[in-house]
Amino acid sequence: MEINAHTKWCGVIGNPVEHSLSPSIHNAAFQACGLNYVYLAFRVERIDDAIRGIRSLGNAGGFSVTIPHKVSVMAHLDEIDETARRIGAVNTIVLRDGKLGGYNTDAGGALRALREADVALKGRHVLLLGSGGAARAIAFGLAARAELQRLTVLGIDEEERRKLVRDLAAATDVKLEDGYLDERHLRGALPDTQILIQCTPVGMSPKVEATCVPAALLHPALAVMDIVYNPRETRLLREAKAAGCRVIPGLEMFLNQAVEQFELWTGQKAPATVMRQVLESKFA
Repeated sequence: MEINAHTKWCGVIGNPVEHSLSPSIHNAAFQACGLNYVYLAFRVERIDDAIRGIRSLGNAGGFSVTIPHKVSVMAHLDEIDETARRIGAVNTIVLRDGKLGGYNTDAGGALRALREADVALKGRHVLLLGSGGAARAIAFGLAARAELQRLTVLGIDEEERRKLVRDLAAATDVKLEDGYLDERHLRGALPDTQILIQCTPVGMSPKVEATCVPAALLHPALAVMDIVYNPRETRLLREAKAAGCRVIPGLEMFLNQAVEQFELWTGQKAPATVMRQVLESKFA
């Protein structure tokens, strides 16, 4: 498709974005569907400036929002979808009738990845690492739909973590615990955890040898999902596999949430097979 004056431009806004595979999969999807769209990566430090820029330029289509702007972007949008408002984080901006609307596709993407991996959620104890935008989405998705036995949140930022737990307690009936993300709290929580979900940037390219979880604490009764998708197999997933855990790579959640984004922006069914092929080719 030739880029011209009618091309709609989309992109991911975050910091960092150099690792992002979103341009590859969305541009392939636009091309497969014959849509005059282009998708770029924008490294953004000030989210308010970025949103003003989007408003001032013509032909904007839609945007992905990633670390660290998923929560702060909400104050700059015209409308927030009810699910995203309940979660308290936005990962997708849709332009419609001159207004910027905020949505969240992280929760649905994560839950679908767990279901497709045959991970049973009902009555289980889930340990969530992190308390930022993606963690909020997954926590609310699990608490609202999964009938968990217990949800434990471990994070570095105490204020952010406590706010997440307060918001969950006000909106759901799930039993909640929280603590600082360190080896002491991991050692206390992991023995009776069935599902571990890693929602921090730790282990993301280029710092691929970093991990939040000492390998000695992993056990075969765990299902481990790491939402980091680049690299495809993080150190955590590699060590979890060696410990006999079921592992769910972040690529699955990433693909699922991107499919939802494409459909929100275009109103068309996403070419999920094409998007998966492009993703998998990056790690071949």
